[in-house]
Amino acid sequence: MFTATNTTTPSHIEAPIDALEKNPVRLKGVYEGRAVEATILHGDALQLLRELKSNSVHLIATDPPYFIDGMGSDWNKTKLDARTKKAGVVGGLPVGMKFDPQQGLQFQKFMYLVALEAMRVLKPGGFFISFSQARLYHRMAVAVEDAKFEVRDMLAWKYEGQAKAFSLDHFIRNRKDLNAAQKRELIAELSGLKTPQLKPQLEPMVLGQKPRDGTFVNNWVTHQAGLVDVTQSLDGKFPGNLMEVAKPRRREKGADNEHLTVKPLALMEHLVRLFSRPGQTVVDPFLGSGTTGVAAVANGRHFIGSEIEDAYHRVACQRIAGALHA
Repeated sequence: MFTATNTTTPSHIEAPIDALEKNPVRLKGVYEGRAVEATILHGDALQLLRELKSNSVHLIATDPPYFIDGMGSDWNKTKLDARTKKAGVVGGLPVGMKFDPQQGLQFQKFMYLVALEAMRVLKPGGFFISFSQARLYHRMAVAVEDAKFEVRDMLAWKYEGQAKAFSLDHFIRNRKDLNAAQKRELIAELSGLKTPQLKPQLEPMVLGQKPRDGTFVNNWVTHQAGLVDVTQSLDGKFPGNLMEVAKPRRREKGADNEHLTVKPLALMEHLVRLFSRPGQTVVDPFLGSGTTGVAAVANGRHFIGSEIEDAYHRVACQRIAGALHA
């Protein structure tokens, strides 16, 4: 069972937290006889990280904005919904093909600030896992490494995506410099050729580790961090860096969950089990609709998360409360 209350500052966070929210939603439950707490704030991700105590967190697992097609640090659900509804309309360039070099640079700059705070709040040996859009992964990895993390690996979520490449027939038909016969000839010539977008089948994650305090053994004895639980497996084999999990269906996400990039619960539970232990603290500063929080509390971890968007914050609270109640 669980209780849901708006209470004072949780012990994991240094007072004051007025800059975020005076009364964060705080949920309580029990996992295998152990008390579990979830603290969910309605506010900015960087501000949450700045309020956390140094060396207090075992795992940060998050899915930040990717800085493409409006998904930047100024993420706005209303604008994104409008953009998504137009995704099938061919404009100047198909959605996802608008290459602005500044997007990658802005993403790297933003993730560097996030990684700096993550470095401070994680315990020595603690892990930082962050999803990324595939073509901007290198920017995120550089940002994490520049923040002095040891980049241990690139993990990848494998799924069955939908082809997004566009035919160029529409553009050819709208050209004013060609007559009808020339248009037909060019369309025939380009038959089977589309914009350079292969069917997406993976989403990468950077696996960063805060430098250890001494040896692996000494670090574990002192901080209970820095090692991976290889008994955890998705397929019965030794855990690998390619994790194949189907995209979540409506039943898993919840009827009211309209978030665009919901991760499957099985994937997030796997990451939580691999890189943390029951009773430890997991943080997701870009909480979205709450899947990381659900995975954490359902597996006996304490959780702290933040979501800036009203609608997603409400859904996250509901889903995490439901996981504590189950």
